[in-house]
Amino acid sequence: MRYFADIEFDGTAYSGWQIQPHSPSVQQTFEEALALFLRRKVDVTGAGRTDAGVHAAQMIAHFDLEECQDCEWIKRKLNGILPPDIAVHSIYPVRPDAHARFDAVSRTYKYYVTLDKSAFQRNYSWYLLNEPDFELMNIAAEQLLSTVDFTSFSKLHTDTKTNDCHVTEAGWERLPDGRWVFTITADRFLRNMVRAIVGTLMEVGRHRMTVDEFNSVILKKDRCQAGDSAPAQGLFLYKIEYPEDIYLKD
Repeated sequence: MRYFADIEFDGTAYSGWQIQPHSPSVQQTFEEALALFLRRKVDVTGAGRTDAGVHAAQMIAHFDLEECQDCEWIKRKLNGILPPDIAVHSIYPVRPDAHARFDAVSRTYKYYVTLDKSAFQRNYSWYLLNEPDFELMNIAAEQLLSTVDFTSFSKLHTDTKTNDCHVTEAGWERLPDGRWVFTITADRFLRNMVRAIVGTLMEVGRHRMTVDEFNSVILKKDRCQAGDSAPAQGLFLYKIEYPEDIYLKD
């Protein structure tokens, strides 16, 4: 039986989702928790990888069990073992061929910035000394909706076969608590893509780059032409969507 796990985590203490040889990861911690109460190793596959220090309001991962288990029981067991910075919101059965990564139809990331220094938000938003021009950044971000090749915002030397992505939402908005959030939704994301986009948009917002120059960066398909990556702590994997027919009905 295959199960999907809906997982939330604070990425501050981790090298990211994916298992790394010499540093703690969320995937490794989750697999160890499963193995502890099932008394056997269970491989877990996530919907994607996240960078060190990046958080997730929703990460979906799948795993297989030989026998049918009660989903609430699995959830309670995991939450009793996992550290406080990882939580399981739900476990649910899916089709045997359902895949947490390949079956996802869209992913949404949110990037938070704050203009007010906070001792409690330092791990969850990027503190800016000066307010950038968010209106101008939104004008530049509109170009992302018609962009296909995101090479300029991809980590160099990756093993992806294509850098094509289809972005359906991209923009900044102010939250009631005074913070600003950049929301971006696409069918897929490249490694470091969101942080590279946010960092380059900040160049526009600080009037160091024009909107036309931002468009030129996209067309050049050269990561070296884009801005620096925004810090990891402001980024959240926010939502992952799947076709309804992969879920098994009760």
